[in-house]
Amino acid sequence: MNNQKCSTLFQKPRGRTRIIQCIYVVGFMDLFGVSMIIPLLSHHVKALGASPTVAGIVGSTYGILQLFSSTIVGSWSDVVGRRYSLLTCLLLSALGYGLLGMSTSIALFVLARIPVGLFKHSLSICRALLSDLVSESERPLVMGHFNAASSVGFILGPVVGGYLTEHEGGFYTSSFTCAAIFLINAGLVWMLPWSETLVHRNDTNSSNNTSKRCHDNHCSKSVQNGSHTNKNHVLLAADAEPGSRAPEKLPGDLRWREVPLLQPAWRQLSSVGSKIHMVASSDMWDLFLVRLLMAIAIMLYYSNFSLAMEERFSLKPKVTGYLISYSSTLGALAGFLVGPVTQLYKNNMPALLLHSTVLTCSLILLYAAAPSVWQVLLTSTFFAISTTIGRTCITDLELQRGGVQASGTLIGAGQSVTAVGRVLAPLLSGLAQEFSPCGPPSLGVVLALAAVGLLLIRIPKWDGRGMTKTDKKL
Repeated sequence: MNNQKCSTLFQKPRGRTRIIQCIYVVGFMDLFGVSMIIPLLSHHVKALGASPTVAGIVGSTYGILQLFSSTIVGSWSDVVGRRYSLLTCLLLSALGYGLLGMSTSIALFVLARIPVGLFKHSLSICRALLSDLVSESERPLVMGHFNAASSVGFILGPVVGGYLTEHEGGFYTSSFTCAAIFLINAGLVWMLPWSETLVHRNDTNSSNNTSKRCHDNHCSKSVQNGSHTNKNHVLLAADAEPGSRAPEKLPGDLRWREVPLLQPAWRQLSSVGSKIHMVASSDMWDLFLVRLLMAIAIMLYYSNFSLAMEERFSLKPKVTGYLISYSSTLGALAGFLVGPVTQLYKNNMPALLLHSTVLTCSLILLYAAAPSVWQVLLTSTFFAISTTIGRTCITDLELQRGGVQASGTLIGAGQSVTAVGRVLAPLLSGLAQEFSPCGPPSLGVVLALAAVGLLLIRIPKWDGRGMTKTDKKL
């Protein structure tokens, strides 16, 4: 009976594949639209009459709002489900970019940035949705493809935005185009076959383990409106049926019930607060600290790249731009390497994260000491690959250790940590640059070494919380 029940999980793979492919398209279009606007924002706010100081303050509004809203919105997506939270973020982001297209004053510009700063978390929710749809072994491959699709959009967007800007009212045309793209994404998400898809989750490649998990009701969950409807995944031990086996304890004890969308706001807020508290009190500080250290180190690498190339090698800005575009393109293509590399490591994500962090640290050091442009080109080539793999690794480890029921909260918390890095990196870069053009990347080497040391200390203490059962046997 149990085997027959488990076999029904494989009846509708087409719906799941359609959702995954559509999410790739959403990720591509999302960053395509945003990257049309980003290079033009500083020019537009100055055209509105803002002084450099006011322009800097206005520009920081978005980052500050993202810092505080990332975890909250991610947790809210765990509460009400991916579909409605993703639709809300897309529609309110479209509203923000539409208002940006009508901004003829500083006040209206700031007003337009508020809904975008609070709700532009569509990519984070897409990643949480993908983690819901695939097994743990498939997750790095799918996340790598999603990151690649998004990166391609980020590369192509500035080209289109620059072309539109050459015409009269180009900024406003770009803004309305971006708003239209988010509306199209919202329509695409709305039409996805949410109610028809049954998702099979299989954390190992062993058929015996699969049969056992099906017997315990742990290997499957359905996605209804983007929300987990199999309550066996979120019931506490005390809520289990008499005589039944208690649900398996999730890493970090991150287990909870979901709250329907139409429940009172106070109940949704209470559930969101509970999720955030559980993540904050879990023993995951080491992963978040590694994420912060590496985020700052990578940002320091890029912080004064153009200026350093000019001062160290007398490189023209045009050539530097080509070098940056080359690195960005490699970073996008590297997303397709994540799956094969994780298979090579047999899904041993802690080891892969350690090795990618060591490689990134070494490449930053080589860049800081590079005697020629050709060595910079070489380091940029491998740097784009190592950072792409490392970013996917640390996200996957956060989901492994935190549990799939916390995916939205965990990914949102990771984005908040990265936002802290965006705040600190320019300050540290300015201070380090006072000493030398190589100061920022040299400081990045120190921070990356600290991350390597932390991983060497903490990985043996994870006791499988950041590893699969297969990894334990290695």
